[in-house]
Amino acid sequence: MRYSPEALVAFVETVSTGSFSGAARRLRKSQSTISTAIANLEADLGVLLFDRSARQPVLTEQGHQVLSYVQAILTASDRLDELAVVLSSETEPRLSFVLSDTLDPEVLEDLWTQFDRTFPHTEFECLIGENEDVIDLIEKGRAQIGLIEARERYPGDIGSSRLPLQSHMGIYVAATHPLAQREQIAYEELNAWRELRLNTFLDKSINLYRGPVWSAPNYLLLLSMAVQGFGWCALPCALVDEFASPQTLVPLPIPGWPQSLAIDVLWNKRTPPGVAGRWLRHYLLERKE
Repeated sequence: MRYSPEALVAFVETVSTGSFSGAARRLRKSQSTISTAIANLEADLGVLLFDRSARQPVLTEQGHQVLSYVQAILTASDRLDELAVVLSSETEPRLSFVLSDTLDPEVLEDLWTQFDRTFPHTEFECLIGENEDVIDLIEKGRAQIGLIEARERYPGDIGSSRLPLQSHMGIYVAATHPLAQREQIAYEELNAWRELRLNTFLDKSINLYRGPVWSAPNYLLLLSMAVQGFGWCALPCALVDEFASPQTLVPLPIPGWPQSLAIDVLWNKRTPPGVAGRWLRHYLLERKE
């Protein structure tokens, strides 16, 4: 390839994050490395991709035109990587799957059964993660497949597909909590009460929340806190059905709740899943509510 793949990735990530420093953090490189890569790409193309006169780099008109071509090149490269894995027909000896507590336990039980029948000699590891932690585990190669609450965009090395499954979230309190006696509650009223909120290891926004907060890195811990009456909490309905009872935890009558959330399946495009990983991804994409 005439153009450096690293430079093409740096260009796309700079556009995605809005800055050279953002691309550097996402790609785990120094800002100078990103700036140099893009400067070299501009020299190779003979055009200026970014206007650097503002505080943050802004795509030039030529940059906008180049972007679609670079994205097409990287997409074709990803497909070639996946084809290489398919052609090798190798089943990985170990598959790590990072999933959210929002996944319906019934889906997980059937997945285990089918995976055991199809890949009896493959070691299977389940990890629990939410939000940014899932992306981090996939990027670092700690897990090959992951589930996450759907979002609009991901880092350039992360592949994603929207699942036909949805997660249903409700707001719950212990049956003994004062809010449990209310017939209707406005969401804004919750600010006066302690919230039990998900706060993953890479989430640094806890201080931005309004009202008193306790936090934990997974929903199962939050459910335990809620059952003990320490506050209100947004929880996956399937998790509550599995591990709590109407005598211990009740949904709050708040307009607009419960809510349905879309789920994405993720993988690392630079190290595509093997036979077992592709089977798992296909299973999730074909699974209906």
